[in-house]
Amino acid sequence: MSIRDWPQDERPREKLLRRGASALSDAELLAVFLGSGRRGEDALAWARRLLHEAGSLRRLLARLRHEDGSAPMVPTVARCRLLAALELGQRQLDEALRRGAAVTAPHDAAALFRARLRDCPQEVFACAFLDSRHRLIAFEELFRGGIDGAEVHPREVLRRCLAHNAAAVLFGHNHPSGVAEPSAQDRRITERLRETLALCDIRVLDHFVIGDGTPVSLAQLGWL
Repeated sequence: MSIRDWPQDERPREKLLRRGASALSDAELLAVFLGSGRRGEDALAWARRLLHEAGSLRRLLARLRHEDGSAPMVPTVARCRLLAALELGQRQLDEALRRGAAVTAPHDAAALFRARLRDCPQEVFACAFLDSRHRLIAFEELFRGGIDGAEVHPREVLRRCLAHNAAAVLFGHNHPSGVAEPSAQDRRITERLRETLALCDIRVLDHFVIGDGTPVSLAQLGWL
């Protein structure tokens, strides 16, 4: 039986329109993007199978986004819809720290790094460049590494700060393991960056470690 033969109250699209997207399960939301099923499998059954094989919605979307070897077979149109939806959500979050906006709340800055870095399959070190009033100038991913680390070069960080004429910076990097506990190396590189940038009167305001839960602030730990 196809979804078209289901009672209207149970069809994902009709349910979404009547009750709102929050009323749908992960599988139902995914089925809306898939649009239709395949031979012997309706869209909802297909969505449930994809989620089961990936282990969770987050893992499924991360595989689709990063196109790794474990990416599931999803039609091009549906994949484009999902990637577009992810980008829309990303841009909505980014508006909290759009260019020219003052960074006044630590949780807003942490949310930006979390949205950008949490699902990266390798470690990524990023920087938010700020002016003298702590308004955002730019956000850049500066270094990419493997699953257990990324090599950070203070001289290159300084070069990018000078290129943006930044007065202050926020750093962030992810731990692909999902464990956001800062390492001794995280502390050492943060201190090296702080000392290097201080030579040009550029302040390091914070460094966030991103994992599965709440980002960890090195400033709140007293490491800055």
